[in-house]
Amino acid sequence: MTTLPQHHPLHSTTADSRLIRAYRGDRPEVTPVWFMRQAGRSLPEYRELRTGTDMLDSCLDPALSSEITLQPIRRHGVDAAIFFSDIMVPLLLAGVDVRIESGVGPVIGTPIQTPEAVERLVATDPAVLDEALEPVREGVRRTVAGLAEIGDGSTPLIGFAGAPFTLAAYLVAGRPSKDHLAARTLMRAHPVAWARLTDWCADVTGRFVRAQVDAGASAAQLFDSWAGSLPLDAYVQHVAPASSRALDHVRGLTASDGRPLPLVHFGVGAMELYGAMQLGVDAIGVDWRTPLDVAHARMGGDVTVQGNLDPALLGAPWETIAAAIDEVLRQGSAARAHVFNLGHGVPPETDPTVLTRIVEHVHAA
Repeated sequence: MTTLPQHHPLHSTTADSRLIRAYRGDRPEVTPVWFMRQAGRSLPEYRELRTGTDMLDSCLDPALSSEITLQPIRRHGVDAAIFFSDIMVPLLLAGVDVRIESGVGPVIGTPIQTPEAVERLVATDPAVLDEALEPVREGVRRTVAGLAEIGDGSTPLIGFAGAPFTLAAYLVAGRPSKDHLAARTLMRAHPVAWARLTDWCADVTGRFVRAQVDAGASAAQLFDSWAGSLPLDAYVQHVAPASSRALDHVRGLTASDGRPLPLVHFGVGAMELYGAMQLGVDAIGVDWRTPLDVAHARMGGDVTVQGNLDPALLGAPWETIAAAIDEVLRQGSAARAHVFNLGHGVPPETDPTVLTRIVEHVHAA
């Protein structure tokens, strides 16, 4: 066990917040709510701020990343901030030729598709990130200072990182893929090289989230965007060990009261994987495809659920949205605690007033 830095907010201001209580299994009187991709996306003030600035450049500008993170807290009154960054940032800082193309997503200059290419990549020591991540740390420090000035100052910041499988899938395919066939082929044809690749990704992404936590994030979430493309046996054998290794970078960090930093694991399309995704985390995020109570039954163990309003509902009439919220809250009551969220990210075309209204409805339920 390692105690978090002396002035970390989890020692004091955020320890009894709704979100941290729920992650730790202490169901608060009011269900906490935040949204994935809430930092920007649908907000006009975000679009104005980002005009003319590349996505990855925005992530590495501490003043910009902090302001974007704080915008939805001021507007929506959500119970947590999630740091504005991108899962590609640690790859970029580790020397990978990666860019984010509008309308496409992450694009890798030289895809990693052979064991030889894997060996060339993993020759880069992940420790190279330790100094390169300073803009991320500074962005988090600025955000935590800003959160201390909003409301009662108890709003926690969530740090995050991409899961090793998701990063590896991008590295192998070179761009987004519908079926991740290239990554799954490397996994099956060259399992030793695959393990080398995902272990490297785990250490790179683990350092990324550790930098956020050391600078003041009060919880950490691992995002596995493409886990749902895998059958259970492949996930257990070829993916879960690397995900656990990534989480190990922040596992065992404790507040001054001895309670550990809350850890969250989220996978898209992970219907058959929830039991295998436990990996010693405190909460598991559920996308819109599986009812929360069904997902919780598959998880087993004492775990908080997070989710899972279908983002497609955000364009529906309010009466439809409200009924769906109530059903999600009912299903979430099956677990020890529930953090309300969408089943994935906020669509860019969402009316921001709808998000504010959702927060108010959840808080009043």
